[in-house]
Amino acid sequence: MAKRNIGGGDSNSNFEGEGGRDEKRRGKRGESKRERRAPEKDSEWQERVVQIRRVTKVVKGGKKLSFRAIVIVGNEKGRVGVGVGKAADVINAVKKGVADGKKHLIDVPITKSSSIPHPTTGEGGGARVLVRPASPGTGVIAGGAVRTVLEMAGVKNVLAKQLGSGNPLNNARAAVNALSALRTFGDVARARDLTLEQLYN
Repeated sequence: MAKRNIGGGDSNSNFEGEGGRDEKRRGKRGESKRERRAPEKDSEWQERVVQIRRVTKVVKGGKKLSFRAIVIVGNEKGRVGVGVGKAADVINAVKKGVADGKKHLIDVPITKSSSIPHPTTGEGGGARVLVRPASPGTGVIAGGAVRTVLEMAGVKNVLAKQLGSGNPLNNARAAVNALSALRTFGDVARARDLTLEQLYN
């Protein structure tokens, strides 16, 4: 007696249809995850926390405790900024510091040897910073917040010296002030109404 398949080819088609739906669901889930991760990979900005301090504000009812975060933001391609954030908890203080740093970005001219065009100085509060160009392979010879500012700006061969106050915020601002004073040969030529050839000669 011949055996008979109940449902015939319909059962196979239904099975394939369910499998296809599962694959589509997996595909949609995979795409949505990739889409969520894409902005994080594309983000070129980096931030480093230089200091987190617990600060106190005296008010009428007593003392109000909060946290202050000093954050340096940069893309290692010639843009850097220093931000300060205050909040009741550390996470929000850092977030505010990052937002503040992005509001105060400066452009830093970087040479082909990943250094700066010329020596410069900067001041911030009671701190003073000297920055000088260096030959390829020297590295970043600096310390503290100044080193972090230079690295986040993308400078890889440079010499720096801190003078005066050792406060991280003052030193970071002094370093940014020094970098903001840098000028390229093109800037000097335009200021003098000359071409680059005339400037070199």
